[in-house]
Amino acid sequence: MTEQAPRVLLADDQTLVRTGFRMILGADGIDVVAEATNGAEAVEAARRTRPDVVLMDIRMPEMDGLEATRRILTGAPAEPRVIILTTFDLDRYVYAALSAGASGFLLKDVTPEHLASAVRTVRTGDALLAPAITRRLVQRFARHGSDTAALHRDLASLTPRELEVLGLLARGLSNAELATRLRLAEATVKTHVARILAKLGLRDRVQAVIVAYETGLVSAGEREPARHSTGQT
Repeated sequence: MTEQAPRVLLADDQTLVRTGFRMILGADGIDVVAEATNGAEAVEAARRTRPDVVLMDIRMPEMDGLEATRRILTGAPAEPRVIILTTFDLDRYVYAALSAGASGFLLKDVTPEHLASAVRTVRTGDALLAPAITRRLVQRFARHGSDTAALHRDLASLTPRELEVLGLLARGLSNAELATRLRLAEATVKTHVARILAKLGLRDRVQAVIVAYETGLVSAGEREPARHSTGQT
């Protein structure tokens, strides 16, 4: 059976950006179900059309993309994945949007191939950012004591092994690297990561990295610890 193409909502105050993205996505068989010129329109359109993915400009009139992302991802019956669009790499607002639940970000000069691939990637539930990129973003902007959703996670629910996995994940290790480091099967690592996300109520690895830094499990600039075993799997 052929997988159904993602349904996308485009939210950007620039007509040319929306037109260009719609053409790129359409050429790849991805349906744009609605467009919005500001955050308020994006929230209404998301509730009305229930897209799989929202491409959200971070800076728009009336309501910015950050507030729109928060509203879309709060209490929705079927939460879409949100990709933040920005012209600024490692923008402070992008970090705030990731904390609010966005699954990644793209610069507006993204190639057509990367744009379509990004939409399909987050639609499957994967995060768009590589952990190492997320780590640099968090190190730059994370502040202990800031009022973000990530701070209200209880790491006490994690086992010692899961805490170890989370700490290494936050330092940018991939599943394969985690498996080598901890001398585990990669399938076991994936199980640990899935359990961490489930226990902490997180959508993806991006939020897991943010939680690790904002709860103090990992500190900005902290070196990777020497290999050791917790004795748990």
